[in-house]
Amino acid sequence: MILHILNRSPGTSLVYRDTLSAMGPEDRLLLTEDGVLGALTSQVRHFQAVQGRLFALREDLVARGLIGRCDETVQVVDVDGFVTLTEEADKTVSWF
Repeated sequence: MILHILNRSPGTSLVYRDTLSAMGPEDRLLLTEDGVLGALTSQVRHFQAVQGRLFALREDLVARGLIGRCDETVQVVDVDGFVTLTEEADKTVSWF
């Protein structure tokens, strides 16, 4: 399993398309920095293909005033959860 880390919002960058096309059926996607905007209900449709494997970093949601505004399909993790995701992955790939 690969952990893909995306730090760009789907509203301002199309890099999410490359990310999704590179993902395998077991891979996971973590949204960080401005990427957490993709966790909002209005944007999460871009990540429908990875439903159940989509995560957002709590600290970045808090920093942007978005905590509690994520779509229910997004799993919110803190830094410890981020570490756990990286430990479970065979490798990580950052997209920016």
